[in-house]
Amino acid sequence: MSKFLKGTMILMAAAFITRMLGFVNRIVLARMIGEEGVGLYMMAVPTLVLVITITQLGLPVAISKHVAEAEAKGDRGKTKKILAVSLGVTGILSFIFTPALILLAPYLAEHVFTDNRTYWPLIAISPVIPIIAVSSVLRGYFQGRQNMKPSAISQVIEQVVRIGLIAVLTGYFLPYGIEFAAAGAMISAVIGELASLLYMLTMFKLKKTFSLRRSIFKTMSRGKSTFYELMNIALPTTGSRMIGSLSWFFPIVVANSLAIAGVAAGVATSQYGLLTGYALPLLFLPSFITVSLSTSLVPAISESYALGHLRAVEYKLQQSLRFSLVSGGLAVIILYVLAYPLMELMYGNTKAAPFISLLAPFFLFYYYQGPLQAVLQALNLARAAMINSLIGAVVKIGLIFILASQPSFGIYGAAIAMVVGIMVVTFMHFFTMVKKISITFYVKEYIGAFTAIILSGVAGHFTYEWLWVETHQVIRVLVSIMVMTILYLFLLKQLDVLKKEDLARLPFWPQRYSP
Repeated sequence: MSKFLKGTMILMAAAFITRMLGFVNRIVLARMIGEEGVGLYMMAVPTLVLVITITQLGLPVAISKHVAEAEAKGDRGKTKKILAVSLGVTGILSFIFTPALILLAPYLAEHVFTDNRTYWPLIAISPVIPIIAVSSVLRGYFQGRQNMKPSAISQVIEQVVRIGLIAVLTGYFLPYGIEFAAAGAMISAVIGELASLLYMLTMFKLKKTFSLRRSIFKTMSRGKSTFYELMNIALPTTGSRMIGSLSWFFPIVVANSLAIAGVAAGVATSQYGLLTGYALPLLFLPSFITVSLSTSLVPAISESYALGHLRAVEYKLQQSLRFSLVSGGLAVIILYVLAYPLMELMYGNTKAAPFISLLAPFFLFYYYQGPLQAVLQALNLARAAMINSLIGAVVKIGLIFILASQPSFGIYGAAIAMVVGIMVVTFMHFFTMVKKISITFYVKEYIGAFTAIILSGVAGHFTYEWLWVETHQVIRVLVSIMVMTILYLFLLKQLDVLKKEDLARLPFWPQRYSP
């Protein structure tokens, strides 16, 4: 099995485990503090994401790309320079932005989020900034060497520690108010990230082939050219992520838009919690496959592109897009058909189900977006990816103001704007990529995939609605998922969307295939 596929499989397994554990966290949190408490929690998250994005400066992707190229050429000295420079930059930025967030928390809570209760969640999450900054550099290093195990295991450790603490800390602080309960949930996230970092540091010490502490400042001072090389990828990547972070900064845009529509602040917070704390995590759950593909694609394609192996670049890209289509299609079927029963089983109510029914069919474009952006970064098109993200963000924010401020749309206007923004960015990423490299577009595969999606969805709907009506809801949901999955995979194989070489590259398949 190739390093690319092996690394992807490892990341997929870990991502699946962490997403499931993360979902347990969400369910526990939602049941303990309700939709308004989840809304407070989710209001603090975009601020954290924005600050971390600035602190990381896009270095994880740049590290992964340049370490992969250095390893392909056997240049260990270059790898050491990359790490030294990256740790120096993230360390300085962490030192600046951690106290800045603490000092700005009162202003953000009162004037930006228009809800003073977000103050304590913001304070509670601020110590995680330097922790994530250092661990992300180490993840970029391991991913650049196409060793995905440390990154994968660290993610599992983080979620296990968090899930072990969230109920305890949330329950302890709940009597003081839901804002303190949300802060308790943030504290559990900080401790989880700290445990993850400790593991990463241990693995780095065991696996590294050079001494980083020895002459680290001398290495940094001699790494001027390395710094500029990293910034060529890091700055546009930061731009893309900052645009994403700002465009996901829903509390400001949505709160003001809903206020124009006549929605009270407390109701707006609850609606925001339903959309971002209940519906979106379920829609993002299947993306563990495409996120894993994206992480593996950057070093894999960078290595092939640096060596001039253009056929290998297209092959890995085609395989990633096919996996995204297959996995994303199945996710769309299950989420669209079973939106209401899934919400009932997980949260005890179906308030967020309409959001899932509205968004699920269009989230197939989101599942494509990650691999396409990873390819652009690997092909030195990070700046173009940033511009695409900027255009998508402008479209999304503009539509939020236009639609969410209308009483007839309300919070659904924000959901529609999200969908349009995702589609714009995905299409622009695709057209940017085909200008750089030649790629064959297999229309027959997509027709077959959409046929399988429709037929499997119809079968799943009738299975749930007409069969075993008196059976427990859990059994009905599980049987419906099983019917849809089996029929979907069968149709994909019969319609030649799932190919023999894809199956042959799986670890449990008896034959091996190499392009």
